[in-house]
Amino acid sequence: MKSSTLSIRLDPERDAMLSQLSEQEGKSKSEVAREALRRQLSLAQFEALRRRVMPFAESRGYLTDEDLFREIS
Repeated sequence: MKSSTLSIRLDPERDAMLSQLSEQEGKSKSEVAREALRRQLSLAQFEALRRRVMPFAESRGYLTDEDLFREIS
């Protein structure tokens, strides 16, 4: 798998937060940033899918997450 490089600019506060977290986790700043980006992209993909499915769920009476959880529990 070929990888690509992404450069981002961080304000001093975010850079300090990233440095602190990478030190706490024992990971490089790049690893921490990749994991955060992976989570954000997964969340965005989930939310897009959820928006597409919601009209079908609502037509079956599932108006909230609790309605669905009640059904599958």
